[in-house]
Amino acid sequence: MRIHKEGYTTIIVVLFVLLLINTAIYFKIEKAVVFKYIFAGASVIFWIFMIAFFRVPKREVEINPQNILAPADGEIVVIEETVENEYFKDRRIQVSTFMSPLNIHVNWSPVKGTVQYTKYHKGKYLVAWHPKSSTLNERSTIVLKTENGQEILVRQIAGAMARRIVTYPKKNENYNQAQQIGFIKFGSRVDVFLPLDADVKVTLHQQVRGTQTVLAKFAG
Repeated sequence: MRIHKEGYTTIIVVLFVLLLINTAIYFKIEKAVVFKYIFAGASVIFWIFMIAFFRVPKREVEINPQNILAPADGEIVVIEETVENEYFKDRRIQVSTFMSPLNIHVNWSPVKGTVQYTKYHKGKYLVAWHPKSSTLNERSTIVLKTENGQEILVRQIAGAMARRIVTYPKKNENYNQAQQIGFIKFGSRVDVFLPLDADVKVTLHQQVRGTQTVLAKFAG
């Protein structure tokens, strides 16, 4: 199992803190032997959870320019036609994936394309499934333009637990389909805004896998 580069510092810091706490408990509390063992066991479980959170799956990807791949692992919580006000300023199909703390938190590019726009927004930390989290929460927006001239907007959204969004793309860079575009720590959501004529292939509450599930197909 590979560990994502965004997790190295966090994993080391957590390990150091847990060792300090357990050492202090061991030497400062002479009695309560059972408590010492329970706390030590809980510390090991928590550290393993931290390692698992930053795991990176090895996946075979079927590249197809007609497909729009899921950008993240998780549950589909929104499929609706809505107005996208930041970049397109017109009606689009929004498909949103909620990532629980147990999901893989790597984000991938759903299409092959050139980055047209990126912008980071400070914001609130509403729960990721809140209807207004897409426009009120801390978020980062990426727009990719395919070789056929189709534009897809991907928005990384922080949730109630998430406190850091990492976004890699810069304007005018070229990204391959299923290439990593970022990482969100500790529970979050990814919105994708599609053309109105896109053929959505997922259903509400469906569990999807980033780079593996076809979110939608371009028309034609």
